[in-house]
Amino acid sequence: MRAETFFSAEQNAAIAAAIAEVESRTAGEVAVMVMDQSDTYPESRILAGILLGGVSATVITDRWFADSLWTLLPLAIGLALFIGWGVGQLPAVQRLFIAKARLEHMVCEQAMQAFYDKGLYKTRDATGVLFFISLFERRVRLLADRGIYEKIPQQTLQEHAAAIALGIKQGNAASALCREIGRVGEILARHFPVRPDDTNELSNEVMLA
Repeated sequence: MRAETFFSAEQNAAIAAAIAEVESRTAGEVAVMVMDQSDTYPESRILAGILLGGVSATVITDRWFADSLWTLLPLAIGLALFIGWGVGQLPAVQRLFIAKARLEHMVCEQAMQAFYDKGLYKTRDATGVLFFISLFERRVRLLADRGIYEKIPQQTLQEHAAAIALGIKQGNAASALCREIGRVGEILARHFPVRPDDTNELSNEVMLA
């Protein structure tokens, strides 16, 4: 999956419309960002290469080369390099060699970076909310500015993020995202009703990173 093709043109339009509808009822500012992956995780390719390459080289050497050390070492190195490269081309396999805590950490870190890079902290009432989707990790993170956190805990936002992540796994990413944008919008509208002089401070279009 690639960020630029993850949503179709029709789905992008539906997401932008969902954001516009929410922002017509609240002073909150909603933004959506999609990223290919939050890190390249080089250690996962190294680990996969060493483990799988070493095992494969041992089996091959034992069966056909009489346990020759001079055959085992170069074969293990060669297989480790090849398998490490191959694992990097197969996201589902590469994820097996990455700790869940590492995935979570990198998505959180990139979401925070995106929040500041895209200026979500600059809204007038400190009410920016970012829906951050990282495709490789299959993780969704919701971040909000300080004005939001005075009323809504991060745990509540992450419940909506979990619902979006489930929708992605089920192949209903756009509809799940639009639904949860609406639900978060209902919460925002209760705590941060729209003001007479409200302006749209952030783009409603899906952002790519």
